Amino acid sequence: MAEPRAAAEVQAGDLGAYQDAVRLVLTSDLITAVHPRPGVLERVLPWADELTRDLHDLFGYTLIATTRHVRLVRQLDTLNPSRGKIFTNRAGKAFDRRRLAYLCLIIGSFQRSRVEISLADLVRQFGPVANSIEGLGFDPLVPGHKGAVVDVLGWLVERGALSLSDGSIEAWARGGGGDALYDIDHDICAMIFRPSRPLQHLTSAAGLLDGTGSVERRARRLLLERPVVYYSDVDADTAAVLLRDDVAENLARLTGLVVERRAEGVLLADPVGRFTDRPFPGRGAVVNRAAGLLIARIADLLEEGGVLGRVQAPTEAEVQQDLLTRIDSALPESGIVRDLAWSERVEPAGQGSEALVFVERHRLEELIGELYERFGAASFTGAWQQDPQGLLDAAVALLEDLRLTRSVPGGVLVLPAAVRYRNISLAIPAPPKDQLDLFDGDLK
Repeated sequence: MAEPRAAAEVQAGDLGAYQDAVRLVLTSDLITAVHPRPGVLERVLPWADELTRDLHDLFGYTLIATTRHVRLVRQLDTLNPSRGKIFTNRAGKAFDRRRLAYLCLIIGSFQRSRVEISLADLVRQFGPVANSIEGLGFDPLVPGHKGAVVDVLGWLVERGALSLSDGSIEAWARGGGGDALYDIDHDICAMIFRPSRPLQHLTSAAGLLDGTGSVERRARRLLLERPVVYYSDVDADTAAVLLRDDVAENLARLTGLVVERRAEGVLLADPVGRFTDRPFPGRGAVVNRAAGLLIARIADLLEEGGVLGRVQAPTEAEVQQDLLTRIDSALPESGIVRDLAWSERVEPAGQGSEALVFVERHRLEELIGELYERFGAASFTGAWQQDPQGLLDAAVALLEDLRLTRSVPGGVLVLPAAVRYRNISLAIPAPPKDQLDLFDGDLK
């Protein structure tokens, strides 16, 4: 079938501004007057009609745009663990299960009849509900519980769902008995929680997946949502669509990215870092730079003919099934409307597994030890100076999110796209900072 042309009604002189709006919508969980930063909403709203049409025709996504906020509702064919990275505190630490549960309970406690709420009232409302859930609970005398509430309220304030009008949450968190007053924006709260199907109708997380679109739509979604798409991870029909020039070039026109093809797969590269929520490699976070150094050292070992074995990689279907099993193991047994339940399992059919380079855990630990010895522990900032194993775990998690490695028992498998970083150059800043530094790369 003919490929719907992206930005069909956008003039050539306006294409850059439109691509900017596309990138902002795709990389923002929610756009308001204050989130992700002031001024973004004004750059997106003029293109609302064109964005709505393109995102629906190409991907089956729904764009909700008002004068006060914009939210893209995605339909996904497979689970994507990296999507959970939008739930972080101000320090960038991912929400744990307690924080995610508190977020749901706090949003659920807001009543439409109230336009403001005090911190004390909020705790009185949500605390008993949390305590009624086995394994969760809330005790204001437990510092970890208070810290979770602080992170959740900070997350909501950052997006404009709440705005502090009086008082301070810090005094309450320190145990000084302080209070705070928040204004509630119910419209933004409703935009934050928009599941594709009622959760009480789900008997499996697979019920949240789509899997009903055309093969062309499935291919476009994969190319847009994943850092790289490997042909071995998809069925033959999807691979055939990904090999077509019109599909990839059309998405390049939509986003302003660059198509990069290899024998193993295809990706949309971001040469200037305007379309990524996780630039790699790049200046900034220690985890990012450590991951870049690790992947560079692994590439060196490959070129040097180091003794690295190969093992059969799990198929994408097996990876997806494992994710579903782990998620479904935490589903509650009560509260599900059985006669309306969604439980179908959408499993991608790959073209068969392949043997990939396997780097054992002890080898990774040796590599991170070499980095600490070479650059000094002080180069890894206070958070990681005494925790090389923690930094290794964080770096490996980032590489897996970027689909450069895949974790398996005992180590990681090196995926083909990792080889594109074999020539990473290092620039070590002069003392006294003595911080690790990498030249910018271009994987989105």
